[in-house]
Amino acid sequence: MGAGKTSVGRELARRLNLRFADCDHELIARTGVSVPIIFEIEGEAGFRRRESRLLAELLDEPDIIIATGGGIVLDPANRALLSERGTVIYLNTPPSVLWERTRRDRNRPLLQVEDPRGRIEELYRQRDPLYRAVADIIVDGEHGSCSSMARRVEKALAERTVNANGKPLCVS
Repeated sequence: MGAGKTSVGRELARRLNLRFADCDHELIARTGVSVPIIFEIEGEAGFRRRESRLLAELLDEPDIIIATGGGIVLDPANRALLSERGTVIYLNTPPSVLWERTRRDRNRPLLQVEDPRGRIEELYRQRDPLYRAVADIIVDGEHGSCSSMARRVEKALAERTVNANGKPLCVS
């Protein structure tokens, strides 16, 4: 949620000449409605079910970089899928930066609450340990441009050869 998953993932896909897929954008394309509308009609649980099915489909594709939704790690089955079938790149971005990047964005249903800044801090506390548990690479998402973050990911991939087996790259 505001970490730069889409921008960094798109830049990384361009650099590595791979297909790019953003889970939220794929869901919008498939349903024909925005994420807030999906939340309104089906609730968060319905959205998460759709997101999980889509993740499983995308992880079957070769030569792809996937920008996951921020809450994808909440489901243990998704964490297992990410660990088994993907190479997870966690863009670790502190709540204060997430707040600055998202505070004017009305397309984030989870932030449509009385205290959105407090909600970001709560979500970060909940999700950060889950992302760390599945991450193959952790990149500082606070500093630098999307291009510089993509370069750091490329460098980490080259140094660790974590993607030597051809798994999809998941920017989370």
